[in-house]
Amino acid sequence: MSAPTSAAGERPNRLPIYLDNQATTPIDPRVLDAMLPYFTEHFGNPHSESHVYGRNAAAAIEAARAELARLVNADPREIVFTSGATEANNLALKGAAHFAHAHPPAGSPSGARTARDQIITLATEHKCVLESAAALEREGFAVAYLPVEPNGLLSPDRLAAALSERTLLVSVMAAHNEIGVIQPLAEIGALCRERGILFHTDAAQAAGKIALDVVAMRIDLMSISGHKMYGPKGVGALYVRRRPRVRLLPLIDGGGQERGLRSGTLPTPLCVGLGRAAALAAAEMAGEAVRLRTLRDRLQENLMRRVGGLTINGDSEHRLAGNLNLSFPGLTAPELIEACPSVAMSTGSACTSATVEPSYVLRALGLSDDLANASIRLGLGRFTTVAEIDFAVDALAAAADRLHADRRMTQGALRPT
Repeated sequence: MSAPTSAAGERPNRLPIYLDNQATTPIDPRVLDAMLPYFTEHFGNPHSESHVYGRNAAAAIEAARAELARLVNADPREIVFTSGATEANNLALKGAAHFAHAHPPAGSPSGARTARDQIITLATEHKCVLESAAALEREGFAVAYLPVEPNGLLSPDRLAAALSERTLLVSVMAAHNEIGVIQPLAEIGALCRERGILFHTDAAQAAGKIALDVVAMRIDLMSISGHKMYGPKGVGALYVRRRPRVRLLPLIDGGGQERGLRSGTLPTPLCVGLGRAAALAAAEMAGEAVRLRTLRDRLQENLMRRVGGLTINGDSEHRLAGNLNLSFPGLTAPELIEACPSVAMSTGSACTSATVEPSYVLRALGLSDDLANASIRLGLGRFTTVAEIDFAVDALAAAADRLHADRRMTQGALRPT
């Protein structure tokens, strides 16, 4: 007797297709292999320099630091390991603001907070940047939240008009976690550098996916996350420029590790994993982007052919190769996700998924609440296959058809006879 066939889009007794790589990426097996010895045989505290166990761990961390620096064209001494991009973003914004407050320029009026006391960021930034800015605002710093264009990009002219002698720091995400758009970092960096303003970028989604050069782009501070680039969770880094020198006050008091900017014993296996992930990204990033763009185009074109009325959110050209954010008019994202359990996807940032409000990012692009509520994020990654893309198209199209049919039946039943 033949095995029973499944309805379109079903995967009985199997895990769903994973298309949520902006939320997190699976660790690359090569990264895991590099990490494992540092959980067992090379277990020393990297700050214990009096014996070989500690020295071996310290050497592994410095090698990882060098790999991460190479990925973004930095000096290894400019890489500060953190627990992730959220900590790095907090350290960048709060550390710069608190240093400026503690060290006002000579000749500043008595009682003045600082000659530079304004932070500029975007209304579409990640929550950890927005909340860090809000915390500084409560301390008395001025914060400007700039709007973006309907395609999600910042207009350099708008930024230039917002800069003033009070501006201390500009923070703009390199590649967006929801809509995938890539901001004009080099233009922003040039604007800031010529005015002596610090430029910070949250590169959690960008590092290892697109080419980043802190020198050419005139970036002063850059946040990086391990688990967005096929490395482990719980580790990240902040790039802190040495020349011209960027000064920060630390958030954490302790033993003064990481040149006094981030105290605490470094997690050797996690740092090694981040370094290995950076090395793999540097070697494979360009080819991977071509492959992902081909897969994304296949997903987009086939979905738009099968499901009427779909719209793409965010700029189509300047975006991550593996990102697709779509609105399904007439439906809601939660019901589509529930109706399509064989595809792991999301409505947007994993850090705000507990909320039921429409995405603040999509509303900032000018989408109505209905369209924002009808949007899903599909994130392709290193291990996504053609077969999975084709399956996801079938599953999503079938789910959308069922939901639309249910709506038509409901509306027909409600019509007066």
